[in-house]
Amino acid sequence: MGSVLATSCVFVLIFIHVATLSALLPSCPLECLCLSQTQVLCNSGGLQEIPLKLLPPTVEHLSLTRNDFPIIKSDSFAGLRFLKKLSLDGNNISLIKPFAFRGLPRLRDLSIQHTPLETVSPFAFAGLQNISAIFLSYNKIKKVESYAFAGTINLKQLVLAHNPLLKLESNAFTGMTEIDRITLPSGIRTLEADCFNGLDTLGHLQLAFMDLRHLKGGIFRGLTNVNYLSIQESDLGNIEGDAFNDMTFVRNLNILNNKIDSIQWLNFTWEQHVGHLRFQGNHILEIPRAETLLVEVEKLTVIQNHFPCDCHVHSLLDGPLANGSMIHFVSKNYCISPLEVNGLPMSSIDIDSIGRCQEEVTRGNLEASKDSSSSAQRLSTFCSYLNLMLYFLKLLRIT
Repeated sequence: MGSVLATSCVFVLIFIHVATLSALLPSCPLECLCLSQTQVLCNSGGLQEIPLKLLPPTVEHLSLTRNDFPIIKSDSFAGLRFLKKLSLDGNNISLIKPFAFRGLPRLRDLSIQHTPLETVSPFAFAGLQNISAIFLSYNKIKKVESYAFAGTINLKQLVLAHNPLLKLESNAFTGMTEIDRITLPSGIRTLEADCFNGLDTLGHLQLAFMDLRHLKGGIFRGLTNVNYLSIQESDLGNIEGDAFNDMTFVRNLNILNNKIDSIQWLNFTWEQHVGHLRFQGNHILEIPRAETLLVEVEKLTVIQNHFPCDCHVHSLLDGPLANGSMIHFVSKNYCISPLEVNGLPMSSIDIDSIGRCQEEVTRGNLEASKDSSSSAQRLSTFCSYLNLMLYFLKLLRIT
């Protein structure tokens, strides 16, 4: 009897001990694996909402991949003040509400990839003041709306690759004041004016494989300190008059391998402080007039482009793109038309045998006529002055 009682007491003590430990240990959601109080894995758990109240408040790395979250609500992670890394990959996310990640002052890396998310809504990532990297690749994003990243002042890397992104709205990136790199997908069709406004300091931006009707004014407004900007492998349509007017302090600007229907005006002034402008590998269907080109940059490289070798070629060689050396220019660039010279180096054709366009001849004659008229007028004025002096001399003799 005594041994039975002793055994019962032992079991009671063990039960009390386990209950006490359970009460002292922080909880962990059943669908999750809490490796420690700083690292929690809730992968493939079938979660339909974020188990915020059951998560250790000290968690630093939280993975919630391959669950079933259709919406990330406002303040979904409020209280997880020690969280540094968060992954929401592979979820059924279709909407991120404003200030969804508010209350995460230490969050550095955020990954939301492989989801059906189509639109990055205004203020979706607002409040992430200390975020370093946001990964949004392999989603269904078609549009980045205004102020989506407002307040992400310390963001260094934004990755939007592999999305069917069609449109960048005005102020889409406002709030990223010092970002090192933005990675955009191919296929963009619309760049609204001011879409890059607010990117005061930008390390690297590549705009590739776009399909634009025109490159219009105001697109680059707000880019005030850029290390590297490349516009490449795109159909740019018509480059309008003030397309590049609003960018300043760009150390490297590359316009590479694009199809350009026409250049209405290409304007770079010394006040914009453009370092190296590389205009390379482009196919230009219509030669711009020399007077529509103003290229004041520290270094200019114009090579491997294809220009029409027609009557307008003289205007091209007289303009700033020739960079003061016609011989070097024709040896480094090619003809795109007429058909019989397509693909040939410009140096292989007899430029002098190509007659100037009628409007250029007419303009030249008018300018010559103006110069002649001006000279005749100056001569007439001088003769009148001389006759007047002779008249006064005669008067002096008479008196």
